[in-house]
Amino acid sequence: MTTLKAKLQEDLTTAIKARDELASSTLRLTLSAVTKEEVAGKEARVLSDDEVLKVIAKEAKKRREAAEAFAQGGRDEQAARETAEGEFLDAYLPKQLGDDELDAIVAAAVEEARAAGAEGPRAMGAVMKIVNPKVAGLAEGGRVAAAVKKQLS
Repeated sequence: MTTLKAKLQEDLTTAIKARDELASSTLRLTLSAVTKEEVAGKEARVLSDDEVLKVIAKEAKKRREAAEAFAQGGRDEQAARETAEGEFLDAYLPKQLGDDELDAIVAAAVEEARAAGAEGPRAMGAVMKIVNPKVAGLAEGGRVAAAVKKQLS
């Protein structure tokens, strides 16, 4: 069992003992998503910490999107709950890059792509290939794409 998954399970036990309903339900859903990912495909496998982090990031993103949808639908109580769950899961994720740090990484990648002959909006794919490995897990894809588009235009 991976260490991150073990930490999630330990935190679930602690949350249950402390009768922390928000933490326990969020951790249960996250652990079930991890288990679902482990048994997906032709063969069951144990996820690495990086794969578990990706599952947690996906779950946190789901919470943010659901909170946004609930807020637009006028269901503020559910939106607040989803936001709280998303913030709880963010504690397990690595610290996200700030806008300045992301812009600096993107600017360097744009220069590298231009040196390789890619110009204008068509260079988006080339720049994303350079940027994505550098910011994996540290910035959401949508934020990265928006930063790249802004620098290329």
